[in-house]
Amino acid sequence: MRRVWTLLLIAALLSLRAPALAAEPPLQVPGTDAFPPGTDFSADALASELVAGVDQFLLDEIAAAREERRTRWLVEHATRELAAASDEERRSRLAHILGLRDPRGPAEAPQLLATPERSAVVGRGPGYEIVAIRWTAVDGRHGGPLHGEGLLLQPEQTPLADVVAIPDADVTPEAYVGLEPGLPSDAQLPRRLAQRGCRVIVPTLIDRTREPRNGRATLSSREFLYRSSFEVGRHLIGYELQKVLAAVDWFVADEATAKVAVVGEGEGGMLALYAGAIDTRIDLVGVAGFFGDRDHIWEQPIDRNVFGLLNDFGDAELGAMVLPRTLVIENSPGPILDIPGEGGAPAQLTPPERVADECARLRELAGEAAAADLAVVGGDGEVVERGAAFDQIAQRLGCGGPRLEQAPEVVGPRSGSVAATSAARQQRQLLEIDRFTQRVLATCSETRRDFLPIADQLGKAPQQPLDFSSPEAYERSIERFREQFANDVIGRFDHELLPARPRSQLVSQEHGVTTYRVVLDVFPGVMATGLLVLPDGLTPGEKRPVVVCQHGLEGRPDDLLAGAEKESIYKGMATRLAERGFITFAPQNLYLFGDRFRTLQRKANPLGKTLFSVIVPQHRQIVRWLATLPWVDAERIGFYGLSYGGKSAMRIPALVEEYCLSICSADFNDWVWKNASTTAAYSYVWTGEYEIFEFDLGSTFNYAEMAALIAPRPFMVERGHFDTVGPDERVALEFAKVRFLYEAKLQLPGRAEIEWFVGPHAIHGEGTYAFLHQHLNWPEPATP
Repeated sequence: MRRVWTLLLIAALLSLRAPALAAEPPLQVPGTDAFPPGTDFSADALASELVAGVDQFLLDEIAAAREERRTRWLVEHATRELAAASDEERRSRLAHILGLRDPRGPAEAPQLLATPERSAVVGRGPGYEIVAIRWTAVDGRHGGPLHGEGLLLQPEQTPLADVVAIPDADVTPEAYVGLEPGLPSDAQLPRRLAQRGCRVIVPTLIDRTREPRNGRATLSSREFLYRSSFEVGRHLIGYELQKVLAAVDWFVADEATAKVAVVGEGEGGMLALYAGAIDTRIDLVGVAGFFGDRDHIWEQPIDRNVFGLLNDFGDAELGAMVLPRTLVIENSPGPILDIPGEGGAPAQLTPPERVADECARLRELAGEAAAADLAVVGGDGEVVERGAAFDQIAQRLGCGGPRLEQAPEVVGPRSGSVAATSAARQQRQLLEIDRFTQRVLATCSETRRDFLPIADQLGKAPQQPLDFSSPEAYERSIERFREQFANDVIGRFDHELLPARPRSQLVSQEHGVTTYRVVLDVFPGVMATGLLVLPDGLTPGEKRPVVVCQHGLEGRPDDLLAGAEKESIYKGMATRLAERGFITFAPQNLYLFGDRFRTLQRKANPLGKTLFSVIVPQHRQIVRWLATLPWVDAERIGFYGLSYGGKSAMRIPALVEEYCLSICSADFNDWVWKNASTTAAYSYVWTGEYEIFEFDLGSTFNYAEMAALIAPRPFMVERGHFDTVGPDERVALEFAKVRFLYEAKLQLPGRAEIEWFVGPHAIHGEGTYAFLHQHLNWPEPATP
């Protein structure tokens, strides 16, 4: 009898330590609070609250970045020596994020563009002629050549100054110089400068023509080129800056004048400001229809998106980097347009905002230099007409004089109209930039091998930044790459996680499992939410493995339950795995509600952040909370995601090391190629996922390199032969690198697996389930 009482007492104590789920389950997960009365804890309501909270969080971060930039600038410019070092580093960083990676060609005079039917001279005005030209911007060593094309206004006498005058993207060089109608006389800045004795180059910019690309998403020409270039660490802005700076190279080498200026309006004003901030050889910068508060860059055309810009550079900071050279700002309206989505990124261009405030910030940052070298036309908030700053520019270039209004004359004979000639040039420029990016893309695999050599490089001297002598040594040596991935690719917010303050509510008890809705705090205004699925039969004191099951695009945690509408895709994985004895958790990730979540990426990118800058901390909070549950073995928490959840499976476990394994389903492939190729019909270049592009993955982390961050933890790919995410051969090629790392370099057989099955973009749930049982050390059921 004494022994019986002893056993009963032990059982009672164990039940206090790890409560079992009763036949009638509690309304809340033990250790969590109830939702406040009246809370709508449905999947859609919590998902909408999640996206809204992250939206506000990002807007707050953008606003905070402005003051952080100011504080950092004032500290770094406290002395002349500090300022010189800071500005040099800033110029290098700005060039990097703008994609200025490729060497420019030699500083040579432009080529004249003529044919047997058409002279290079296309127009004449009083004291100058207008010539069609082309010049080398980037040489052919790394994907080129890349050329600028446009017009040269050549004065008859020795020029008084050299100017690159950049029109807005939708203004042709011919319109900007007055050879074709479209601009008022005062806005024809190159003509007016040429009449005052300046030599002027007017480059062609890629315009905003919108059309269906490859029969799919309707994109502007600028967005089309932006997408693939962004993925390989270049940028349409960078390409156009190369053309501008190559013209500056020639001006400087020619030594015909004492002063070099870069001026522009709209998109041209943007390029002029960036060029002046980067290149100290430019004596005068003129910015019209652009300078203002940049906090709403996420609303502007996506080709203006620069990863990490607002961490260091608002317009005031860029202007301060121009000074004490001359900076002339014209507060004219700039281009005004509304771009609907239709597969591309929706956007608006409105007159520059808070110009007076940004000028005040500029004056504070620049100090004394602003008094003598800054001229603002309309800086008190008054919007002025286009061309209003011309006199300031001309006087500061030393070419003031009487007002001349004579328009140039078109010179013939010409093959076709001015419009036809400019349209053909536009097409040449677009195709050349696309070809350049595709050549860069073709070299990216070798660039990544040099960056992170996870496989032997045949024919190259071996590099050994990684230690393959043991799994532990490898983990230590890969850590610096994990930090680079976290900081430079994904982006990391400098916030501590809040106390989780878990809340939960019973959802159902069926199929031998009990399901709860859970909410956790993460950052101010940011939560994590999902479904916790507990198998029946949990006994006091036992510890079970957990599988975090991640839905795909526009998904909900409920989609992963047995009997859900999308069971044909997800196979009820959260329920079925719980039936096999695993505890499962299905988080709600951010990628839902269409443009609502895609604009989160737009807001995050200027901060050097991405959607995963929020999703990764959410998962850190999730695994930490799961580890507190009495039935959970914190050492056995795995990740299994489909589609966008497979995209998550490559990024989240790479950074959340509490995940002991990762399974990528219906996503693994040559990700960089899929994003950047304009020859592959399945490329994201052609689709509506405008948020999908990640800056400079091409030279850093494709999926093999991300898997290297997961290693030596077990990793698996689930691949359906008819999955249109990409062709089998691309999947196999990328996975071969992963298998080589695990099997050959780390000598860890069985830890990197791929299951091929005859099927579509869906969970298969056979080899992956066996993989989970094996590596989470949980016995397979006798009858699955």
